Amino acid sequence: MTSELLEIHPQQLNFTFELKKQSSCLIQLTNNTDQYVAFKVKTTSPKKYCVRPNTGIVKPKSTYDFTVTMQAQSVAPPDLMCKDKFLIQSTVIPLGTSEEDIIANIFSKESGRHIQEKKLKVFLTSPPQSAVLTAINGDLKQDMGHETSPRRDKAWRGVENIPPPQKVAEGLMGFETARDAIELRATMDVELLKTSVDDSKEQTAASSVQSSLPKDVQGLKCSKEMKLDENFEDLKSKISFMDSKLKEAEVTIMKLTQERSMAAEEKDKLLGELVVLKTNSITGRTIQVGFPFFYVCVVAIMSLAIGYLSHH
Repeated sequence: MTSELLEIHPQQLNFTFELKKQSSCLIQLTNNTDQYVAFKVKTTSPKKYCVRPNTGIVKPKSTYDFTVTMQAQSVAPPDLMCKDKFLIQSTVIPLGTSEEDIIANIFSKESGRHIQEKKLKVFLTSPPQSAVLTAINGDLKQDMGHETSPRRDKAWRGVENIPPPQKVAEGLMGFETARDAIELRATMDVELLKTSVDDSKEQTAASSVQSSLPKDVQGLKCSKEMKLDENFEDLKSKISFMDSKLKEAEVTIMKLTQERSMAAEEKDKLLGELVVLKTNSITGRTIQVGFPFFYVCVVAIMSLAIGYLSHH
């Protein structure tokens, strides 16, 4: 028996490590043989991980899934290096064996069974960054850069193209009156001021949108993902717990039913023995009461015969 009884996928346990948060990994076992195969999962850190279920039976040409949950940790390991390992043992069992019949002795090498063992390593990874948020952030930066740079250049070009006060004065000498020249110069200054103010407002609004929008979107998405993951893990753990309790209840009911039938048989047996004892006791009393009377009669007859013979 050199071929593998169970194919394991994946070949390692990958957990996304976050402080004070649980992380789960799903393992699938595939039985490609024509026999029933029992398995058992062991770990070097049983207090750190929860395996549901840790034993089971994989039917021929079928698959079986179990979940490994890493409990919330308060301290991160250095460089996310983990030395924890898992061991999956498998062996062939006879047809009709139930999961309740699987005990630790089945996977003992002293039992004489052929036991296959497969070791799985544990790898920790940091939570991935959201690609959607990264793309949004990049687009915002690019759009803001395209929108603000031309206007900024425009504003600077407007300032640079303003001639010095002397040249302006010389150019204004061609107007009919000095009042018209002053009004035109004031109008130019107001337009330049409006342009610079509008550009500064747009830059401030763009920077505030750029800084606040990704953070809000990232925080909202992270919170939703965390809640969904926690609710999903809680629901899976509750379902697994209820399944185990249901199986325990079924086993208990079967045991109680067997004990009840055995008690009824013992009761019937005791009643039969009691009837026999009563019958024997009544028969013994009758014999004891009649035996002395018979004995007296025999003795009386013998004494009469002896007396008669002695007289003759």
